Amino acid sequence: MKILLVDDSRTMRNIWRKVVGTPGVEVAEAGDGNEGLKVISEQGPFDLILLDWNMPNMDGITMAKKLRETDKNTVIIMVTTEAEKPRIIEAIKSGVNNYVVKPFTPETLKAKIEETMKKAAQPA
Repeated sequence: MKILLVDDSRTMRNIWRKVVGTPGVEVAEAGDGNEGLKVISEQGPFDLILLDWNMPNMDGITMAKKLRETDKNTVIIMVTTEAEKPRIIEAIKSGVNNYVVKPFTPETLKAKIEETMKKAAQPA
């Protein structure tokens, strides 16, 4: 499995890496949406993208929308402090598959990833 971690906080990416970085998993990182799209064009496709909402240069919503223009299959989980219902709806409309609100436990993130990947693998 190939996973891309997109967050402007190196600390958050390190936390995510500890959760997803198991043997057999290839992990790449980016510090904002622009960098994330660049990594995808150079190293993609990815099976899963963990994506922060609030980042400089290009935020997560914009990156998700741009990615969905050409890629409908990559699973995107938005990981953010934005917990209001209208924001969650905006994220889902932008093409993200699921949503995790910070702060979270490693177990919560792991469970959300497993649940989302399982759902994405089911035929529509």
